Amino acid sequence: MNKLKLFVFALVALIGLSSAAGAETSLLASDDFVGITFWVISMGTLAATVFFFMERGAVAVGWKTPVTVAGLVTGIAFIHYLYMRGVWIQTGDAPTLYRYMEWLITMPLQTILFYLILTAVRKVSSGMFWRLLIGTLTMVIGGYLGEAGYINSMLGFVIWIAGWIYVLYEIFSGEAGRAAHKSGNKPFATAFSTLRMIITVGWSIYPLGYIFGYVTGGVDANSLNVVYNLADFINKIAFGLVIWAAAVSSGRSK
Repeated sequence: MNKLKLFVFALVALIGLSSAAGAETSLLASDDFVGITFWVISMGTLAATVFFFMERGAVAVGWKTPVTVAGLVTGIAFIHYLYMRGVWIQTGDAPTLYRYMEWLITMPLQTILFYLILTAVRKVSSGMFWRLLIGTLTMVIGGYLGEAGYINSMLGFVIWIAGWIYVLYEIFSGEAGRAAHKSGNKPFATAFSTLRMIITVGWSIYPLGYIFGYVTGGVDANSLNVVYNLADFINKIAFGLVIWAAAVSSGRSK
């Protein structure tokens, strides 16, 4: 555990030094609201990552992997948002296509977490893992292909929605939903229900941004970046905190 703490703090120090070096040539303007939201989520995801990795040693064995993966999600988001912030400061733009580099990794990890927390309280089939993974990859890849112009934009939107609905079906009415209902574990059931709401309500922002910001227009790029930044702040950090809270409620490591 001490080695893990030392590694995390060393990583934070190195990232801080690199950020300070870059600040000499690219400063964030005090009135740049969009840039400030990039900075806030960068710091938030960094703090969450350190917290999750330090807490993983304190939870019961079955919950260590879910808490670790929650830390990976926020850690990947932190690194990506540092990059996005740099792009924004240097160019005044942060294309949505850049976000797919992160979404392609973090979104599948988040849906796989439904499988991982279920394995912490009961036995489930590996088929659930693959269904959640394939559904999420279909969603993200479809959105990317549509926004990048490889396929018709509306077709890309349809594929995104189809993948999302497939994931929602699995966690509400499919094997994952049924297994959660039969778990008999109140802290777990509460956490599972909250995570489903994040995937339902929180993730709805992404296809709405796609349709109004890219397909039909009506939402300018600056507003879209702010909305996406705030959505990621909640969808990733709150998602991990719910898992951590369930892990703690299920018992500390002995």
